[in-house]
Amino acid sequence: MSEKEVIGICGIGRMGSAIADRLAAKGFRLVLWSRSGVTDEFADRNRAEIALNLTSLAFKSDIIITSLINDGAVDSVLSKLVETSLPGKLVVEASTVRPDTLRHFSEKIKAKGGSAIDAPISGGPELVREGTAGVYVGGATIDFKRYLPVAEALSDRIHHTGALGAGAAAKIVNNMMLCGYWEVLKEALLTGKKAGLSVETMLDVLLTSPGGSPALKFRAPRILGEDKSVGFPAKGALKDATLFAEVAENFGIETPAIKAALESYRACIEDGHGDEDLSAMVRTALAKE
Repeated sequence: MSEKEVIGICGIGRMGSAIADRLAAKGFRLVLWSRSGVTDEFADRNRAEIALNLTSLAFKSDIIITSLINDGAVDSVLSKLVETSLPGKLVVEASTVRPDTLRHFSEKIKAKGGSAIDAPISGGPELVREGTAGVYVGGATIDFKRYLPVAEALSDRIHHTGALGAGAAAKIVNNMMLCGYWEVLKEALLTGKKAGLSVETMLDVLLTSPGGSPALKFRAPRILGEDKSVGFPAKGALKDATLFAEVAENFGIETPAIKAALESYRACIEDGHGDEDLSAMVRTALAKE
């Protein structure tokens, strides 16, 4: 990274704030902007400057990372961003959105003098702060190399997956697997419980078998109710699973596992657990039996 590179972060929600925390800890200079505002306390903690608007953020930043809630938010922010000049700026879309969302703006960004890559992050805020989240990058090699020092601060699992949009597609593939995993885990544990096994016994078996995974190991204490922390909320998992199903449907792919997961998360949220960790979908289903 050049000494002059400044990182602008657009969106200071759960993921955006984690990105800011991690990059500040790694010595990056930051400029922050959020539609809901940025507190002086948060900016001071990260030795960051607060931009009053997107034009100011673009002017003061060399690399602009957007971390927003959904496609609608990304569309709204990028529509405003491309109204300003972007000479030499690299726009990095890090949200969980459709593969074609950033491609829609790529020519407009180029026309303003900038370039763009999509680089969504797989893993919750806690993994971002630890530098162990996954980062999937789609875009030109020159832009990937420019972003690489930032990505390396955020992740030990960085993949340049292809052209613009390929990063978003790779994240959807990865997270569809995880989404299906949690649904199958719920079904397996419910079956085992009916057969007389305790949840503790089943998790002990799974965690030492090929059926285990790093994700399960990480969230097993939350399934058991021993850890109340929230890595990624159930309502966020529902939002993402809805996106996965819609993208697959547009390609004519049937997704029965994802649809089952959607129903499970909806039930979890309807029972009042939407702000709890996504593993609450499994824990609360077990509690009903």
